[in-house]
Amino acid sequence: MTNEMTKIEAIKVEYYQVPLAEVLSDAKHGDHTHFELIVMRITTADGFEGVGYTYTSGKGGRAIFSLLNDEMKPLLLGQDSAEIYRIWDQLQWHFHYVGRGGLLSFAISAVDIALWDIKCKRINQPLWQVAGGVSQRVNCYAGGIDLNFSEQKLLDNIKGYLDLGFKAVKIKVGKADYKEDVRRVEAVRKLIGPDVTFMVDANYSLTSEQAIRFSRAIEHCDIKWFEEPTIPDDYMGYANIADATNIPLAMGENLHTIHEFTYAIAQSKLGFLQPDASNIGGITGWLQVAQLAYANNLPVCSHGMHELHVSLLASQPNAGYLEVHSFPIDQYTTHPLKIEQGKACVPDLIGTGVEFDQTLLNPYLILQS
Repeated sequence: MTNEMTKIEAIKVEYYQVPLAEVLSDAKHGDHTHFELIVMRITTADGFEGVGYTYTSGKGGRAIFSLLNDEMKPLLLGQDSAEIYRIWDQLQWHFHYVGRGGLLSFAISAVDIALWDIKCKRINQPLWQVAGGVSQRVNCYAGGIDLNFSEQKLLDNIKGYLDLGFKAVKIKVGKADYKEDVRRVEAVRKLIGPDVTFMVDANYSLTSEQAIRFSRAIEHCDIKWFEEPTIPDDYMGYANIADATNIPLAMGENLHTIHEFTYAIAQSKLGFLQPDASNIGGITGWLQVAQLAYANNLPVCSHGMHELHVSLLASQPNAGYLEVHSFPIDQYTTHPLKIEQGKACVPDLIGTGVEFDQTLLNPYLILQS
């Protein structure tokens, strides 16, 4: 029986297109000119509002808005907001036939994050404590989207990260001539010195053979991980790359169900898992992957939405690295991410820790219900 006080009474959905300050490029997605933000606001009978959201790299946002507003909203109204896992499972299977993974996982993420926001507010606790409460600081790195930058601009960008206090950085690779990537990697390592952690990310643009050749060519640069060298569906391809090189592999941003992570762990010989709460089914889905990683003695990291992931990583004993993403969602929040002594600090806020500044965000509103 639904608790009348915790019943979902109203739902609003908003769709924004937020421009980037400059064009950012990677090897597979091409140019990024803006990102899409889809926000769901759930209000309960006892007066709590939960704010959930997901984002895209610029495509598909209207479809997610429609899925939330036209399909999920009627199903959710009147349900008990406290029954988070039941609702999460219901949404998974209600739409499974037409949307397993993909857009469905993005939409469920917005619902789930809003429900967790309500849960935390109702008990007057921050997310990092409710989800596990391990630490208030996490390792982090600056994740650049910079494949289109000249080498000098790339180095200037990396220097800017160091000036901000970052102790770890990541660059994009995947140039048509892999030797150009090698030169860029070597130049960055020379700039940052031996003590800064360094990752590379190909955005699944290479074949296994190309990835092996490139990985061997940069082994001398002390690379923490090689991210998404090839398509995420090629689990055994990852294993072949891992066997052929000495650089650990990382992936996860394009795995949208717990089952895909199960296969990846079993078959791909990964060194790091990178679930994204915006597309793995929200906080519930992200925590499932974190627990799976723990059971398999792997660090759990993150992709994107650092303003939320900082609290999730801080909740886990096997936390790896928080990606501080180039899509600046937290420029539109009331509490942007803080870096102290190379580590990211959890926000001192009740709820998920993410509160949008509507004055800044409203100019980019495209649709609302």
